[in-house]
Amino acid sequence: MKTVTLRNGTTVPALGMGTWNVGDSADRRALEIESLRTGLEAGLRVIDTAEMYGNGRSEKLVGEAIADVRDDVYLVSKVLPSNASYDGVRRACRRSLDRLDTDWLDMYLLHWRGGTPLEETIRAFEDLQTDGLIRGWGVSNFDVDDMEEIEVLSGACQVNQVLYSLEHRGTEFDLLDHDLSTGTVTMAYSPLGQGGDLLQHPALAEIAGRHETSAGPADPAQIALAWVMRRENVMAIPKAGSPKHLLSNVASLEISLTEEDLKVLDHAFPPPQRKVSLAMI
Repeated sequence: MKTVTLRNGTTVPALGMGTWNVGDSADRRALEIESLRTGLEAGLRVIDTAEMYGNGRSEKLVGEAIADVRDDVYLVSKVLPSNASYDGVRRACRRSLDRLDTDWLDMYLLHWRGGTPLEETIRAFEDLQTDGLIRGWGVSNFDVDDMEEIEVLSGACQVNQVLYSLEHRGTEFDLLDHDLSTGTVTMAYSPLGQGGDLLQHPALAEIAGRHETSAGPADPAQIALAWVMRRENVMAIPKAGSPKHLLSNVASLEISLTEEDLKVLDHAFPPPQRKVSLAMI
């Protein structure tokens, strides 16, 4: 299984499990829990959630899903910028721990930058780590100038979680290489796009027709995931609402895109030629 290594030496699979909108539907709850359990059984370890997702409903569902296998999970959650003050971070972390029914987070991220000075938020993260409530910290939706500021303040930022997919390639201009140079892992959210339009593109269908997995012929979603994970130091965290969808995501790890495949995708989804504003959803 392809892996990424954090700057603290921890190695995790390059494919994780996202939970945006997970836990919002009572009718889907059992299926969503089964999906997360299926991923863990398949060897995935990283589960990403946030206090913002469903106002804590996602964290509660994740906590239920991992209750008896907590030690097998690399658990990531995020604090809102409105809670990014020193005291706010510490209170928010404890609320997340309660909802997740765990004693610690493996990684705690600032969801996006707000008005609180980064130095204050980092101090809270570092004290939480000293207290054993988190084992590492990082950020989300930070561009190069923000990351440069982080590096001046601390050399302990482990992760930068950003929007990255074939239809959102702006981070390739400078951010991905910058984070690679500092040993900061890029965690790609929404790697399959939004709304399904990306997966209808004929270029993905063309390339899928050239590849097989142990589960059968490749599909456009698997190609899109393989493309995101082709880069060193990048992991993908797609959401999967069912075990079938989850196992399809896992099969993407078997796909190695060729130079010709990459040329076709570059033609269909041109890489950035200039700096663009960091996209986020």
